[in-house]
Formats: sequence, structure tokens, C-alpha cells
Amino acid sequence: MTDVVALGEVMLRFDPGEGRIRTARTFQVWEGGGEYNVVRGLRRCFGLRTAVVTALADNEVGRLVEDLILQGGVDTSMIRWVSADGIGRGARNGLNFVERGFGIRGALGVSDRAGTAVSQLRKEDVDWDAVFSSGPRWFHTGGIFAGLSDTTVDVADEAMTAARRHGVTVSYDPNYRPSLWDGRGGADRAREVDLRLARHADIVVGALGLAGPCPGALRVEADEVQDALVAVAGLLPQAEVLATTVRKVPSAGVNDWSSAAWSARTGFVRGPQTSGLHVLDRIGSGDAFAAGLIYGLLTLDGEEGGSAARARPTANLDAARLQRALAYGTVHGALAMTTPGDVSMASLAEVEALMAGGTAAVRR
Repeated sequence: MTDVVALGEVMLRFDPGEGRIRTARTFQVWEGGGEYNVVRGLRRCFGLRTAVVTALADNEVGRLVEDLILQGGVDTSMIRWVSADGIGRGARNGLNFVERGFGIRGALGVSDRAGTAVSQLRKEDVDWDAVFSSGPRWFHTGGIFAGLSDTTVDVADEAMTAARRHGVTVSYDPNYRPSLWDGRGGADRAREVDLRLARHADIVVGALGLAGPCPGALRVEADEVQDALVAVAGLLPQAEVLATTVRKVPSAGVNDWSSAAWSARTGFVRGPQTSGLHVLDRIGSGDAFAAGLIYGLLTLDGEEGGSAARARPTANLDAARLQRALAYGTVHGALAMTTPGDVSMASLAEVEALMAGGTAAVRR
């Protein structure tokens, strides 16, 4: 039985390592995608059973993506395979070229994803009642999937509505990407879609993305996070938890990293604060935060099994439990920044050791 299901695109990531995309001669290949990265982290680091709902063109590139997903332990049985015509005329698979950044040069992502198989998903393509009647406890999606096309917004809405109908906890991450909305209404349209979908969510990750008049319009400083989350809560009265990472970027290689959350039950809660975190690859760190937060909320009483763990994840929420969930997310996100690629390579033991005050000393 699956614990967590995600809906989103999984792309093939091309990484030039320490070099630049424009001068690369070789690339390391990974898989990645905002929503997928969350369930990948929940499976590989936290040991939960996860699945991804997506679509891939059925060719050698699509099967490579599938192979990478399988290596991550995520269930592929919900992938929708679309016939390929040989040159991607009807449907194709998404590609993402990513530079990690260094010093004054920030990370850079160049995606090639128009017309992908998953962007062509429509309402009723997926039997969501069948997905959620099989017993998952949590469903996650976000603004990246919703921004792929005009039809994916409706698919996300349909999926979130079905999840709530089945009593499944729903999380949503706005995850604004300007390139997805260029020529399609821009930040204003993204804001409209985010508010429409976030109103179905019990947990909003990356909630600062909903602060201000539109995505990217408001830069929130650390001492303004509480007021910003309270303002977002006014827009989303049904949300049980609003969570966010808090990042300051002195350079691409050194970040100040922390988190915070707001809930009507707990008020404002701060997560661990890490100053001067050395970063190898920051891409996917927000998704790793979401994975840790979800794990923490799913195990509020510190147990994965038993009747307590099968209760609604936020049923026993208080400030100490929310702070614990934030710690899982913050530490997991920090560890994800120490390795290359979108996906986490951390272990639960490493996360919990750092939560308990561990250091970077050599272990032998």
C-alpha cells in the first residue's frame, strides 16, 4: 500500500558538473521534477512507500527516465505511457539542463519541456478514485505541474478534489517558474492558479510564494516571515499548516538556511537556523524540505506504524510537533544541497544525527 502519491512531471536532467552548459562536452544524467523529488526523498531517505502519477512518451528516453525512477524506489505503475512518433511531433519527454552555480554566479536552469506527454494530460485521463481508494495517506502536487499547460491546471484541481473526497491529506507547493508562464499570463495568471489550487490543500509548502500581489513581487526578509504567513493564512483559511524555507544567498556556494511555519493551532513556529551553509547544488533543496516536513507530520508521535500513525497527520499537532517536522525538513534540505542532482542522497540516520546536534566530523 502506498503512503504518498505525487502528481508532476519527471524530466531528464543534464548536469555539466563544475562547468557551464554553453561549453560542456559531457553531462551527468539524473532524473528530477518538483513534485517527483518530494516522493523520491520520502522513499529513499525516509523509507515511505511512494508513487508518482505522470506521463512519458514511450521511447528510449522515456524508458531511461523510468529506469532512474525505479532506481529511486518510487512506484512507476501509475505512469501513463504515450505512443511516440519517432521525433516528438505528438508528444515528447522533458529535458532540463542545470548549472549548479558558484560564488557570484548563480545556479541556472534551462528547460526544454514544451509539448511533453505529461503537459497533455486532461481531466478524466486518470481514475483518481481508484488511486485514492487504494489507501494512500498523502497527496502532493504543485505549481510546476499546474503551469505546464492549460489542461494540467484542471487535472491538478480534479486530483486534489478527489483526494479530499477520500480523506487523503493534500499538500501543494506553488513553486513559481517564470518560464512556464511567459506568454501565458505571467505572474498574475500563476497567482490566480495557485490560489485556486491551494484552497484544496491542507498543507501549503513554500507558502511565501503566495505572499504579495503576485509571485516574485515581494522579497520577504527573515523578520517579516511571520507577518507574511499570517497574511497568506487570511487567503487560505482552510489550510492547516503553512510552511516555508527561509534562505539568504550571500553567494551561490554559501547560504543562510532555515524554515518557518504557521498554523491556527500553534501560531508561528521557527525551524532550525543554519548560517553559512556550504552548498554544492541547491536545486531540489526546497523539495527535500517538503519531503522532510511531510515525514515529520506523518510521524507526529514518533512512530511509523500503529493506529496513531494512521490517524490524520495533523490530528495531534502542537508547536513542539510542528517544530520537529520543520527540523526534519530543514536538515533534509540542507543535506540535499551537499550532493549533486535534484534528488536527495541523504539517509534518515544522517538527518536525525544532525537534528540531535551532530557535526561534520569524520565517521569511521
